[in-house]
Amino acid sequence: METSAELLYLLKFADKKDIFGFTDELERSEALQWLFFWHGSGAPYQGQVNHFNKFAKEKIPYAIERFKNETLRVYGVLEIRLSGKYTGEPRDYLAGAGKGKYSVADIGTWPWVKGWEFGGFTKEDMEPFPHLLKWIDRIAERPAVKRGTGDDYSLDKALK
Repeated sequence: METSAELLYLLKFADKKDIFGFTDELERSEALQWLFFWHGSGAPYQGQVNHFNKFAKEKIPYAIERFKNETLRVYGVLEIRLSGKYTGEPRDYLAGAGKGKYSVADIGTWPWVKGWEFGGFTKEDMEPFPHLLKWIDRIAERPAVKRGTGDDYSLDKALK
């Protein structure tokens, strides 16, 4: 099962108060658009750059460069959204009115984007995305995110 489908299932059946969703139809649509944008664009590209950088037996420069550039392009779209370039108001989260609200759009996107270093991206690669980097840090500081990504869930501990 795909992560986005799982998130939407949980949203429908476990989040009756729309803590991670929206009651307003426009905001709900916006959240779905951002969730699907990442699912259909970001995740496949970043997954491929991760594969070709970390796991492929043969290093294929064309594949690495292509998927790296596509991932950076998608990061650029997220940066535009979070920077408020076209609205004049920077955002805290991808979907919702005003500065946005932490929602399934962020939950589905953040675990991938926070792993930019794993995919072989450098700090220099990420310099054009200051709002995206702040978004990564903002979400990482949420208490529930800290609990869910803490040492109890580290790969090193799981392998012991």
